[in-house]
Amino acid sequence: MPEGHTLHRLAGELSATFAGRVVRVTSPQGRFAESAALVDGSVLAGAEAWGKHVFIAFPEDRFVHVHLGLYGTFLVHPAVQEVPAPVGQVRMRLGAGAPGAASYADLRGATTCALLTGAERADVVARQGPDPLRADADPDLAWERIRRSRSPIGGLLMDQSVLAGVGNVYRAEVLFRHRLDPMRPGRTLRASQWRAMWEDLVVLMAEGVRTGRIDTVRPEHTPEAMGRPPRRDDHGGEVYVYRRHQQPCHVCGATVRTAELQGRNLFWCPRCQPRFRSRAAS
Repeated sequence: MPEGHTLHRLAGELSATFAGRVVRVTSPQGRFAESAALVDGSVLAGAEAWGKHVFIAFPEDRFVHVHLGLYGTFLVHPAVQEVPAPVGQVRMRLGAGAPGAASYADLRGATTCALLTGAERADVVARQGPDPLRADADPDLAWERIRRSRSPIGGLLMDQSVLAGVGNVYRAEVLFRHRLDPMRPGRTLRASQWRAMWEDLVVLMAEGVRTGRIDTVRPEHTPEAMGRPPRRDDHGGEVYVYRRHQQPCHVCGATVRTAELQGRNLFWCPRCQPRFRSRAAS
């Protein structure tokens, strides 16, 4: 499933390509046809992301809500000479411009593609935790949930109602960067530890928006600095532990481990992220 930086990057592409333009909104597949007709021919106001959700704004308090889920894609094609006929199961197509200077975007395989009112959009947002990529985010809202929870911090970071936009890669990597045991109960963290993680996510995820990939290793651990081969993985980017099961840790050389947590694979270094032992239990 795409992580939050991907959705913010997508929202930026949609705004840059279509904002302020009259757009054709169609549903070649047919599943979104009735709603598409309600905004077809309108001026697209802009798009924004909140966590893993994208909202495309139209006049009359209407928003197209998109959640890509595991398999969805939303590809934007600006300034093409010719718009091709839809191929495959295109749930929604946005189009604007004349031949020779046209743009289009095709949505396929999304978990959600729905037309919402402003109130309905607000309800979706209200169920999300703070998003590190939004200037209006309040990290204290997430901290209030974390500091009261017995659940592992590795699970809480992936709970979108606690923290919006963080997925499996950023979860594993920020825990490694702060030497935290993924199984440590949320309520045992100090406020300073949470604040440091939040500030790290703000920087890391903003860089992901800029580059379109996830890079989490510090300068001293890059392939160039360490004289090691670059990572080769379909997710791209240089990481410490994500998908590096049974490989040596870049920092200490210990073997990276993996386990399942709440239905997702978790990766960590047992030496850099030692098991948490509560003093109260000793």
